[in-house]
Amino acid sequence: MQAGTVFRGATLIDGSGAPRRLADVTVTGSDITAVTPPGRGDGARVVDADGLVLAPGFIDMHAHSDLRLLVEPGHEAKVTQGVTCEVLGQDGLSYAPVDDRTLPAVRRQIAGWNGDPEGFDWDWRTVGGYLDRLDRSGIAVNACYLVPHGSVRMLAMGWDDRPATPAELDRMRQLVADGLREGALGMSSGLSYTPGMYAGTEELVALCEVVAAHGGYHCPHQRSYGAGALEGYAEMVEVARRSGCALHLAHTTMNFEVNADRADELLALLDAALAEGVDLTLDSYPYLPGSTTLAALLPSWAGEGGPDATLARLRDPAARERIRYAMEVSGSDGCHGVVTDWATIQVSGVQNPALAGTVGTTVAELARRQGKDGTAVFLELLLTDRLGTTILQHVGHEENVRAVMRHRAHTAGSDGLLVGDRPHPRAWGTFPRYLGHYARELGVLTLEGAVARMTGRPARRLRLLRRGLVRPGYAADLVLFDPDTVADTATFDQPRQRAAGIRQVLVGGAAVVDDGRPTGALPGRTLRRTDEGTEPR
Repeated sequence: MQAGTVFRGATLIDGSGAPRRLADVTVTGSDITAVTPPGRGDGARVVDADGLVLAPGFIDMHAHSDLRLLVEPGHEAKVTQGVTCEVLGQDGLSYAPVDDRTLPAVRRQIAGWNGDPEGFDWDWRTVGGYLDRLDRSGIAVNACYLVPHGSVRMLAMGWDDRPATPAELDRMRQLVADGLREGALGMSSGLSYTPGMYAGTEELVALCEVVAAHGGYHCPHQRSYGAGALEGYAEMVEVARRSGCALHLAHTTMNFEVNADRADELLALLDAALAEGVDLTLDSYPYLPGSTTLAALLPSWAGEGGPDATLARLRDPAARERIRYAMEVSGSDGCHGVVTDWATIQVSGVQNPALAGTVGTTVAELARRQGKDGTAVFLELLLTDRLGTTILQHVGHEENVRAVMRHRAHTAGSDGLLVGDRPHPRAWGTFPRYLGHYARELGVLTLEGAVARMTGRPARRLRLLRRGLVRPGYAADLVLFDPDTVADTATFDQPRQRAAGIRQVLVGGAAVVDDGRPTGALPGRTLRRTDEGTEPR
């Protein structure tokens, strides 16, 4: 008796990095039940996959969909790329754990990442409560979570720029342990965002010891991707070495002119750490510009005390002059230690509708129009938009991007923001861009290598027990795509464009994309850390 669905005659790229081969793959219910030579698969429904690639569903190792998954659970931006799992809680800032005091501040601080929808029901305060809410609400893709260090620091000691006391450090250790016990896979840190940037190396080592004890990993947005980039990476390796904690470097890159052609220095540092036995992986996105909030460029002292204190400083003449000096002369630590080139800072989204006309323009262009200097425009944007402005930073280097993606520890992460008038196209295009532009067109990666970076490698880092490979007994998280046409179509002018060539996407055996169109199905689940590995609750 026939059962299930068979993908007949697919070109199978199984996520392991092994060469492609022809195969029939049978899916029954939520699982892959057979992988057989072509013509031998048995199923009640047959999908003709001749000329198409069948691969494991793609895993986004660096996602900022923490709130958008609840507001827009169909998740068109990701499912139409072939993404079936993403890792939330990034860059040390997210919505759990929080309390009634810190939640409003977190909402304001990362409104540019996720929005802050009116009337939304914030019915959780803990990591477990947040994960339960995702499961209760229904989501299109599977979701993993990292305990955000900055949110933990807010709970323990507010926004103070100082070392933690022993009692405060103990509380942070407890909060991190609680989040891991509730299912988080590790801890993220945002060391160029307040308040995480106020933490010293010793604090990070102490917290990473807790993460290591629970079998998790540390995912840092390190202190600098500019003037202090190599020193920042070296610090993260040292934290891993001293704590024994696995390390996954977020959006790994070497930006700004000071780092042109210097990726080899970074990769030599990472290779040395791997040779010493440091458990190290990394992710990157396949684009040159970065994306963040405009407020992130401020010097760290300007963020002490939280958003209201920051806004008060922006109105104070003496503080404004200090900020000006940091931006134009000494180099703000929020801008990675380099003097700000306002021609590279482009507004991508605003919260205040009165500022809609600024979207798509650089701060330098706005300054010319208004007859002001760049720093004055920067400060006024922050005040008028109450720190809600998002930007693109045009500071990347193609040779560095390619060198990083070739590395043996590399995985793919979009770092995509899904809100704003003109967000970075990486939110809609990262995974097909790897397959089309960098594998098929440029040959920087093989197709098998690109798929492995999106599937098998990240699954190993996340300790996913039944995902990341096409094998019998594995969950049927799958993507069927045309290797000749798969491509990103999202652009900087029109960023919300579906990928080309993605035919079908399954999450747990349920189609979330069929014939290239989202179905609206919500079969995703939270994948939580256990003693054995990572599984649905």
